[in-house]
Amino acid sequence: MPAVSASSTPFQGLWIPLVTPFHDGAVDHPSLARMTKKLAGQGIAGFVACGSTGEAAALDKAEQLAVLETVLDASQGLPVVMGLSGYHLGQTQEWVQTLARYPLAGLLVPAPHYIRPSQDGLLLWFRALADASASPLVIYDIPYRTGATLATDTLLALAEHPRICAIKDCGGNAAKTQALIADGRLAVLAGEDAQMFTTLALGGHGAIAASAHWQAPRFVALVELLRAGDLPEARRAWQALLPWVEACFAEANPAPLKAVLAHAGWMRNELRAPMTAASAALEQRLQALPGLSPR
Repeated sequence: MPAVSASSTPFQGLWIPLVTPFHDGAVDHPSLARMTKKLAGQGIAGFVACGSTGEAAALDKAEQLAVLETVLDASQGLPVVMGLSGYHLGQTQEWVQTLARYPLAGLLVPAPHYIRPSQDGLLLWFRALADASASPLVIYDIPYRTGATLATDTLLALAEHPRICAIKDCGGNAAKTQALIADGRLAVLAGEDAQMFTTLALGGHGAIAASAHWQAPRFVALVELLRAGDLPEARRAWQALLPWVEACFAEANPAPLKAVLAHAGWMRNELRAPMTAASAALEQRLQALPGLSPR
């Protein structure tokens, strides 16, 4: 596969990391399909299935494949990235090869969790998975979930691989974010919703934002304003969205988001243990926010 430059990457604009609806403990595929179709018509760039927002760690492999198939069927032609995780390299390579039969835009891949390998070990991990993959890799840099920090030099070395073309940036290191944007080989996607404005204003390519399930067109407009360099209008748009973004992560994701979507009738307010529903106090706070009435 030829290298994909950040300037020509499909990983731009606003991507939605989909929640996984449940109904009495099982994946609620009708609700998932309806939600995906609804969001596909709101100007977004694409979807992520089975990310952390999708509670993928609580889904078995068969359920993950079923979720992916539902999203692909309902995506209205928009690109779909599949999330994965693990710490056993051989088993993760096998899973990557299983996913090769699906028409994916990419795989969202974090560092191996729990074992905290060296930077050389991280290079080995991502290169081995990229070699095994039929799709481009989006590095998921999220040290507070994996326990592993990807150094800037490691990410720049990984950018040399022809199938590693983007990063979901949740590292919380502004200097690293700016270095990757300046280098230009990896498309930098804000992975922390609260950092969306800053990353795009600095020249990032887009965002993977859970909070954009709700009122997605307003987030799309924000991204377009920032990419056009219209900072005064973008600031006004961002300030209006910020109370929702902050409330959406006031408790563990995706509990607040599911509370809002359930209130709007999109799905049941149901999560898989050990995740629990948002507190009653937060539900009241969410429902009091402007623009969060059911629709």
